[in-house]
Parts: sequence; C-alpha cells; structure tokens
Amino acid sequence: MDLGSAKLDWVAQRMNVMNSLVERYKKAEPLKGLRVAVSIHLEAKTGYLALSLAKLGADVFVTGSNPLSTQDEIVTELRHRGLTVNAEKTRSVDVYKRNLEATLDFKPNIIVDDGADLTVTVHEERKEILEHLWGVCEETTTGVKRLRALERTGKLMVPAIAVNDAQTKYLFDNRYGTGQSVWDSIMRNTNMNVSEKHVVVAGYGWCGKGVAMRAKGLGARVIITEVDPIKALESLMDGFEVMQMKDASKIGDIFVTVTGDANVIREEHFREMKDGAILSNAGHFDVEVSVKDLDRISKSKREVRPNITEYDVDGKRLYLIADGRLVNLAAGDGHPVEIMDLSFSVQLLSVLRIAREHKNMEKKVYGVPQEIDLEIAKTKLDLLEIKIDTLTDEQKRYLQSI
Repeated sequence: MDLGSAKLDWVAQRMNVMNSLVERYKKAEPLKGLRVAVSIHLEAKTGYLALSLAKLGADVFVTGSNPLSTQDEIVTELRHRGLTVNAEKTRSVDVYKRNLEATLDFKPNIIVDDGADLTVTVHEERKEILEHLWGVCEETTTGVKRLRALERTGKLMVPAIAVNDAQTKYLFDNRYGTGQSVWDSIMRNTNMNVSEKHVVVAGYGWCGKGVAMRAKGLGARVIITEVDPIKALESLMDGFEVMQMKDASKIGDIFVTVTGDANVIREEHFREMKDGAILSNAGHFDVEVSVKDLDRISKSKREVRPNITEYDVDGKRLYLIADGRLVNLAAGDGHPVEIMDLSFSVQLLSVLRIAREHKNMEKKVYGVPQEIDLEIAKTKLDLLEIKIDTLTDEQKRYLQSI
C-alpha cells in the first residue's frame, strides 16, 4: 500500500462522525449532479472530506489553500480514486494560483474554502463563475474576515456560511486542534525541549488560547502579546504573562503568531531577539512574521534542517520554520483527525444546506444553524456511548417563566 492510500485509510477509520453522516444521507444522493470545489489544506483529512462529498453524489474538484501545505501523495491517491485534483506542494505562488484557476474552470456550484482565496478569486478575477455559483462554505477565521469585508462593501454576490463560527468548529478545531498541531510541528522540526522555555504567543483568540494552553502543559513559561485589552485581561486571568512584543522579543525562546494580521514580528523585534530564537506562524497567511524584513537585515541565511532556515541578524542566529507559512500544515500533518472529523462534518452539513436552500438565501454571510451544531455534537456523543441528561417538562416551563 502506498503512502497516500495508507493515510486516507487511516483517517477513514477515525472520522466516525463524518462516516455516520454520510451513511445517514447518502441514499438520497443530495448532491447528485452538483459540482463542488474544495480548496482546503490538502492532506489526508481534507481528501476524506472530498471523497465523502462524492459519496453524496457530488462531482468534486480539489485544490489546495496554501502552496506548502499540499501533500503530493494525497493528490496522487485522490486522482487514483477518481477525483479531479489541481494541486501540488510548491513554494511558487504563481503555481498555486494556476491551480486555483484550473479548479474554477469546472464552474463549481458550491465552494468549500479555507482562507477564501478561491472565493475572492471568483469575485475579483473570475466573475463569470458567479453565474453558476450557489454559495460558499468558509472554514477559517481569516476567510470569514475576508467574506465579511466583501459583504460590508456590497461585493459579496452569493450566500456564504461561516463554518469557522460554528461551536463544533471553533471550540475544538481552533483551540484543541491548533494547540496540539502547532506544538507537534515545532517539536518535530526542531527536536527541542519546550519545558522551561519562554514561549511568546502573539494573539489570544481561540487559536492563541489553544497554543498557550498546550505550551503551559508542556512546561513552558508563556507570554501573551495582544492589542485587545479584553483578551489581554483574559489571558492574564488564565495565568499567563502579558507584555508588548518589544519587551517579549528580548526574552522569548520560541515565538508563535496567531493574529491574522501582518508584520506582528518585524525588524525592530528581530534586532532585540536572543541568539537561537525560534520563529513560527500559525495564522493562515505568511504575513505575520515579516520574512521581507528578515531577508533584508540578515547577513546570510541557510537551511539547517528540513523546514528550518537560519538567519544571521547582527551576529545572532534566528530560526524560521516553514518560511513563515502555517507551521502546523506547511511543516506538519495539521490538526488531529478526530478534531477535523468535527470541523469537516460542519462543512458537509453546510454544503447540504446550500444545496437545499440556496434559492431562498440572501447574498450575505450566514452563521451555522444551531441544528447543525447539535446534530454533530449528538452524533459524536452517541459514537462515544455517552448519555446526557434532558430537561423535564417542569424544567422547560421554569426556564420559560417570568
């Protein structure tokens, strides 16, 4: 058995919520004849989502959502299993964009997106696709921000579902998924100890919470940098130090950015860092750690381990993982399979909602209906053979009383 097949078979045994939903809906073939484009970090779990959509009747066209996060063995195996795939692991943004364009050439009815590159390309460069497009399901925080920007400016031309905002997505994927996968990648690529290190986490959203929590569990001394006073106060009450990046940069051993914004770590910070500092980014785009600044101010750079580049800045060695792209996917396998089982189940049910209701939906960003969250949570608990209480009629009346 080759590597791609082995990886897909491994996740197939562990994405049990997805399997249950496919079994529940496949007889009706709710996606029969529909063209669905999937643009998500292309590894085994994404591949299994694409195969699951095909089982519900869809013609599925797959591409990546980041140049370095595509796993070529999964591309090969998905093609072997009958899907159309335009993707490859590459450092070339041009190659990546050509693959997006080739996917859009199939005129999808529904887009399953991560980061909104495919959706934004349709709205800005390939507007003829809008004639065929029924709606979009967006996976991640960055992508939802971009969709809301389109909506705010009156440019969003199809209904979109903010999958990222589902409770069964962000409470688990953003927190536990990012927390585990980021440290799995950092430890695997550096082969370094985390305990006793000063870890600087930039951003204390749900992803930042997960990264900080896991770092604390590994024995690190965790520092949070924030621009939001409420999140800063929350992180302080969660037991972490809070300081500005200009001060944190002097003492940090490992840096992880999870803000969704640009130039969070830049020249002024690099020049203050200790010899041997490790730099990584867990935000969707490679803009949070300023690689341009690193290239400009460094005397030299060289690859010292797979996925790690050493920069000589003022005689100090700084180490950047995965070219500043998302560390857990560009240099790792992404979130745990059981976590993505929940997230991709939200995607699957959101695709079904657009297929069923798109004619009655407005051109705006929708939240995920609570019934989808509840269906996924109940399915997961049933699979774990865990029973929970239900309200009595008396309790229901009490909650509704004045």
